Parts: sequence; C-alpha cells; structure tokens
Amino acid sequence: MRITEIEPVIVHVNHRGDWVFVQVHTDEGLVGLGEASHSSNDALLVKTLGIFAERLRGQDPLRIEALWWQLYSRNGGRIWNTALSAVEQALWDIMGQYLGVPIRTLFGGALRERVRLYANINRHVVDRSPEGFAEAARRAVAEGFRAIKLAPFDELVGPAHVRSGPLAAWRRGLERVRAVREAIGEDVELLVDCHGRMDVSEAILVAKELEPYNLYWYEEPVPHTYTEGLARITQTISIPTASAESVFAMEGFAPFLNKRVVDILMPDVKHDGGLLETKRIAGAARMQGLLIAPHNPAGPVSTAATGQVVSTLSNFVILEYAWGEADWRASLLDPPERIEDGYLLLPEGPGLGHRLNEAVVAEHRQVAPRGEDSSKVVPLTG
Repeated sequence: MRITEIEPVIVHVNHRGDWVFVQVHTDEGLVGLGEASHSSNDALLVKTLGIFAERLRGQDPLRIEALWWQLYSRNGGRIWNTALSAVEQALWDIMGQYLGVPIRTLFGGALRERVRLYANINRHVVDRSPEGFAEAARRAVAEGFRAIKLAPFDELVGPAHVRSGPLAAWRRGLERVRAVREAIGEDVELLVDCHGRMDVSEAILVAKELEPYNLYWYEEPVPHTYTEGLARITQTISIPTASAESVFAMEGFAPFLNKRVVDILMPDVKHDGGLLETKRIAGAARMQGLLIAPHNPAGPVSTAATGQVVSTLSNFVILEYAWGEADWRASLLDPPERIEDGYLLLPEGPGLGHRLNEAVVAEHRQVAPRGEDSSKVVPLTG
C-alpha cells in the first residue's frame, strides 16, 4: 500500500473561522482522516500539506514513525506542526482500517468507552455581556453538560491595561464569571480561560477574586512560555492551574515535565505532533502526577481523534468541546458524532471510526483557504 495524495478539506463554520480536515489517500482505497484547524493561516497550511504530499507520495502509510520523523521540524512553528499532526492522525486512521480495529486498540485498548467533555461556550458567544455568557451556559447545561468553560477577560488587551484597583480591566470579566456561576448553579464545574493576558502579580490577584466561584481550573493566566511565572502562580493560589495548549512535541513539553509548572496539561492533537505524541506526553506527565485535559476547541474530527487516544490514558480527566459553533456539526461525520449527557461516545468502527459526510461537506465547503499569500518559506528539514 502506498500514499497517493494528501487532500485538505476546508469547511466554513462561523465568524470565528473554518475547520480544516486532511485526508491521506492510498492506492488501495483506504483514506485516513485528520484535522488541522486553527493553524493561524489556512493558506500557508495548505501549501505545507502540498510539500508533505510531495515527500510522502509513494511511501508506505503504515510506517507512521518513519514518516513522522521525515516531516518533523523542531523549529517548524505552529503551521508546520499542525500539518504534521493532522497527517499523523490520518496515518493512524489508515492503520486501524487496514487492521480492522479502532485506533484505541492500537494504543493498548480503552480504559473507558465514554469520554467526559466540558462545553467551551466562548466561541459561540457573540453577546459578550454577562447575561450573554450566562444564557449560553444555561443552554449547554440543559443539553447535559456538567462542566462549562468561558474566556471572560475581553478587556485585558495589551500590556497597558489597568491591573489593580476599582478600574482594573479584569473586573468586567469577574461579572461574567459571576453570571455564569449563578446560571449553572453550584453542582456544575466552572472553568476559566485567561488566554495568557495577565502578568504574574495580576494573575494571583485575580485568582483570589475568583475563589468564591469554586473553579475547576484557572487556565493560562500568563503565556505558556513564562513557565517560571506559571509555576509561581501554581504554588501561590488555591485554584488548580492548566496550560500548554500551544506546545509542540515532547521536547516542547520538557519544561512542564521536568518540574511542576501547572496542575493540568492541555496537549492538543492538532498541534503537538499527533496521537502517539499525545500518548507519550501523557505518560511522561505521570512522573509529576499531572492530569491531562486536552485542548480541543475545534471540529468533530479532532474530537474523535482525541477521544480515541484519551480513552487509553490513566491520567485523563476531561476533554474540551467547542459548544454551539454549528448546528450541523454532528452530521459532518458518518456515522454522526454522538454526545450524550456531556460525554463523547466512542464509535465502534475501525481506525477513527468516522468518515466525512460528503453531502454535508459540500454544503459548507470553503473553496479558497483563508490567510496570507502562501509564498512564505516553510521548513523542509528537522
């Protein structure tokens, strides 16, 4: 069996952008499916996939490790690593189809057949008022989700925002958190994402203000590159911390694995190198007693792929679900994505367990990728 082509499939979602899927075709008719959304530049991503196709065409798709190392570039950046991660997902899908077993069987077998989700309402909410967030949270809970995440700190823009006192820029964010907690009650988990917009002292101050709302976690109060600052915050506050959604490969996770920087790691199968790399990161995280809660504010393919690998992890706790982005989301897959009572139900089929529903794709397909002109140079060597 040989790889014949790598095909990007771009689906328009909403005002926040598109989902980018990747299909790896073979000469035996097997097609592997992965997701490469949120690379930051879809046009450049598509060009990168074209380079990958030239390098992999004619090669055996079952040699996943060898192909991964042909493409891996430690300094590749987000776009390169997102393309690599999607191709890796698709290769595991091919492997599972070829052997007639789900990906989770290839990774040692499932510890759970249902994967707990939290509803990230942030990408859905257009009305950014406290009540706008609260209404979305109520709806997600009514659908069965028992954990809700929001990113409330819209006003924390740039380094010059007011950090303390009665005019502090984060106070409006506290109003949003309060409104959501009141809307969902005390029995539903509440998660807050700060998008790395604070400095250390500000983050500690805000965490103190957030204590009455009984948070499940406090996500990325400062950028993930400030590991010393994250470690200080983790050691100081009472709320569990989470980070590392934009980190690439085991080497990138080293600062989070060599010592305790945060309590919960958030590898993303779309950016971190793919499924096997996520499995390795989670295994290494056990040395520090760290929990794994993958970042996943994307489409149903990355959710399905992440579900396959986290079902095999002993230190997995919860998976992100991009709630409310498109009412046709589930039908984009064949068989459709199944979510019940806030859990993703794993499919029984081989590989990923899903194909793209071509009819639904055709209704929403984005012909031209968005982003800059794709003439920039991308790395060709590791």
